[in-house]
Amino acid sequence: MTRGLRLIFGLFCATALGAAGPSGLLARSAQAPGRQTVSVPMRDGIKLATDVHLPEGPGPFPVLLTRTPYGKSSKGYGFDGEQVRQGYAMVIQDMRGRFASEGENLPFVSDGWAFGKMDGYDTVEWIATQKWCNGKIGTFGGSAMGISQYLLAGTQNPRLTAQWIEVASPSVYDCAFRGGVLNRTTGDEWVQKHKFGPDTKKIFTTHPTYDDYWKAQNLALRWEKVELPAVHVGGWYDVFSQGTIDGFVGYQTKAGKGARGRQRLVMGPWTHARFKREAGDLVYPENAIRPPGKVADSLAWFDHWLKGKDTGALQEPAVAYYVMGDPTDPAAPGNRWRTADAWPVPADETPYYLVDSGSLSATKPGGPSRVSYAYDPASACPTIGGRHLYGSRGPCDHRKILSRSDVVAFTGETLARPLEVTGRVRAKLFVSSDAPDTDFFVTLCDVYPDGRSMGVCEGILRARFRQGLDREVFMKPGETVPIEVDLWSTSIVFNKGHRLQLLVTSSSAQGFDPNPNTGDPFRSSQRTRVAKNTLHLGGDHASHVILPVVQSR
Repeated sequence: MTRGLRLIFGLFCATALGAAGPSGLLARSAQAPGRQTVSVPMRDGIKLATDVHLPEGPGPFPVLLTRTPYGKSSKGYGFDGEQVRQGYAMVIQDMRGRFASEGENLPFVSDGWAFGKMDGYDTVEWIATQKWCNGKIGTFGGSAMGISQYLLAGTQNPRLTAQWIEVASPSVYDCAFRGGVLNRTTGDEWVQKHKFGPDTKKIFTTHPTYDDYWKAQNLALRWEKVELPAVHVGGWYDVFSQGTIDGFVGYQTKAGKGARGRQRLVMGPWTHARFKREAGDLVYPENAIRPPGKVADSLAWFDHWLKGKDTGALQEPAVAYYVMGDPTDPAAPGNRWRTADAWPVPADETPYYLVDSGSLSATKPGGPSRVSYAYDPASACPTIGGRHLYGSRGPCDHRKILSRSDVVAFTGETLARPLEVTGRVRAKLFVSSDAPDTDFFVTLCDVYPDGRSMGVCEGILRARFRQGLDREVFMKPGETVPIEVDLWSTSIVFNKGHRLQLLVTSSSAQGFDPNPNTGDPFRSSQRTRVAKNTLHLGGDHASHVILPVVQSR
């Protein structure tokens, strides 16, 4: 790991549990020489507690800013002063309502451009007026600190220079809901663990649809406001995996001229704990920790944009992505970094069809058939790995759920040669149910020769949102309808001797909030019912998964 990556990562990875209270405007802290604790006023008069770490010398200096809900404590972030020794002023701020900052304790509502509050914008304005700031301001941070950066980018503050964004999403709705289903690790556990205000839960409960509340916090609706070069770092098994890719593509191709063509994307075989070899039940080779070159060197990035140094940060391809493979076989293809000039990379959209015999075939079945199962929310299928913030996550063995009556498995033939899948995976299913609403959860697995069924990517859809996440259309008993389940993106080589497998069920608990099958408003009742759900196969209703197949290199 490079020095720059190691330093920034140390600031990102810990969730701070305490913060020193403000001791007055520009008052030095006795616990940390050189640190100034500042109460920065926002446009509505609320003051946010902010720590400023200044280098030696008269200045002025380039500035690195992070805004956090986890406490600005230097101890909590593992801050060792190296960035300051490299000539950067470091500014770390408690978000509104958090730790030593005033205001309402709600996540993200004041970080962007909505609701009459623009805390990120106002903080940057304050920094720009300080004598120690040379006018070059960069932002950095991962997870919640990355989400706040996306929101800040949408304010179009002209004083910002560059960003470094890790494991985050430009859509706040997509951080809590997926396919219209609450991700409980972000929507419940994260909120409770970090003690956000009680109105947070109320917001999620009263806004389960992608409505105007969430649209006001979606950078994708205002890409043209973004004028910043940025590095977007994510993991294939991260809870915000697709958000990282969407952020890169949005900045690179849809934003203003200050952003287009000036982005970098790094996607590794990581969960939310990035820059590690271990993910779920697999351990990847040493090379999985970081890509070669400068693309993952955060200080090289900021030295270029904030100091004007020729660091080589822009001389490499725009995209670095890790192609996963069988890490238990040293001779297996994959398990290496590739680069590209754009995303997605060229691939053939190849359908694999679900067959009633339980097979997954490249040949479309002729006649119609169906497979049905009963889904009982009182006995939901457990979560096995995948993209979550806490608990079981990453590539995990799904054999433990294959015997369940509410899990339908479709398995391909043993591969005669390796098959690379790089890009976005989608399942196009034809379904029916005797319930007015239900969920469909789909997982693509890599079946190893020893029988392990390792999850690769997965997706979920609440049927009432099949025509759009901003509208509810309930099912009619027995009516066959098309749905598309987005499994997000991946990059993997299924090795020779392995098999493709697609699992279909209707729940993944406790990772996702189980559907009660009643059609009642979200969490308005304890009432549940069993749903008989049917997959339609073959003929005009040939359910299939579309894999972006990359030809051999």
